[in-house]
Amino acid sequence: MPLRVIAGSARGVQLRQPRGDTRPTSARLREALFSMLDAADLLRSPALDLYAGSGALGIEALSRGVEQCTLVEAARHACDIITENLERAHVAGGTVVRGRVGRWQADPDHPVSLVMADPPYDDATSWSSIEASVQDALAADATIVVEHAARQAPPAELAGRLLWRDRRHGEGAVAIYRAAGAVQEGGSE
Repeated sequence: MPLRVIAGSARGVQLRQPRGDTRPTSARLREALFSMLDAADLLRSPALDLYAGSGALGIEALSRGVEQCTLVEAARHACDIITENLERAHVAGGTVVRGRVGRWQADPDHPVSLVMADPPYDDATSWSSIEASVQDALAADATIVVEHAARQAPPAELAGRLLWRDRRHGEGAVAIYRAAGAVQEGGSE
């Protein structure tokens, strides 16, 4: 099934996928994720898309109104495809960075409000790699979203944020982390 942008200004645009080991977020899981973020008014700029792959999460966010998103991917060929997908979708504000999550670090002088990460399901170090890349560059009210295998329980805390939601859809799940005050106000599930 082709990978398409679900909603927003680029709705319906088909995105290319890099060959190899990438596993794009399913349309159903992306729709659930963005519905939760939109309902809680968490689609904010600037954003990061870590382990970007095809760029689907970052492009979906830009299509839905996020003004600026940095898409971080280690594979050169995937970075080329992300650049092509940004052009296909006609969304502004996307910046592609070639870097390995964990080694690459977000700029602490430009705090990030939304982090989306879709690491390989079988990478046990991905949680600590995500934390290392964003630790000193999060806005006070930043939200972190991590896709993970449904069979895997996410950690209760990530980069000083508490688990707010963990929704399963088929083989995948999405964990959303928010600042402690936001979790206590909105309740945790």
